[in-house]
Amino acid sequence: MALRKNDNPDLYDRIQEKNLLRQYDLLTNCIEIGLEKGVDAFDKYTLWALNYAAVSNICQHGGRYRKGPIYVSNHIPPHFETVPEAVDQMISLVQENWETVDSPTTLAAYVLWRLNWIHPFIEGNGRTARAACYYLLSLKQGKILQGKKIVPERIRDDRKPYYDALREADVAWAQGHFNVSSLDAYLQKLFLQQIKNAD
Repeated sequence: MALRKNDNPDLYDRIQEKNLLRQYDLLTNCIEIGLEKGVDAFDKYTLWALNYAAVSNICQHGGRYRKGPIYVSNHIPPHFETVPEAVDQMISLVQENWETVDSPTTLAAYVLWRLNWIHPFIEGNGRTARAACYYLLSLKQGKILQGKKIVPERIRDDRKPYYDALREADVAWAQGHFNVSSLDAYLQKLFLQQIKNAD
């Protein structure tokens, strides 16, 4: 069962907002498990669950990798047959570099960019990427982060620098380089704003 936006825009928007709340509840549980088990708890099953929660009742293929091409503005994500391996490589990079990268935002910035670049799901890629980013921010801090407005909400409220930083990382990657420094700096700013506004 899935509702299309054109069927009933108001209901669609309400479902989407409820999904974000459900996704955050699930994300909180995932963070608790990650804090108990370590970064190895960050896996494809976590991503599948976060995506399913984000798109329930608005996409029939939530929590499953796409099986066809998809286009996102000027970006053409990789062929769907390479998606599982690309996601596995992303997860491995995070797990293998967890102890060597001290910055609380660098690996989170990498995952935020890389998930958007791979675009592994039919719907809800941005929401899933932002949730995964927040998961890693929390794990790096060793706790569920406090604050009146969390980083994913702050990204939604200030999307232009987010999109600009994603594009910058895309351009670097197309030129054979890895560079998420702008996205990292953007996340640092939002992370500090959240911490500053914690009760």
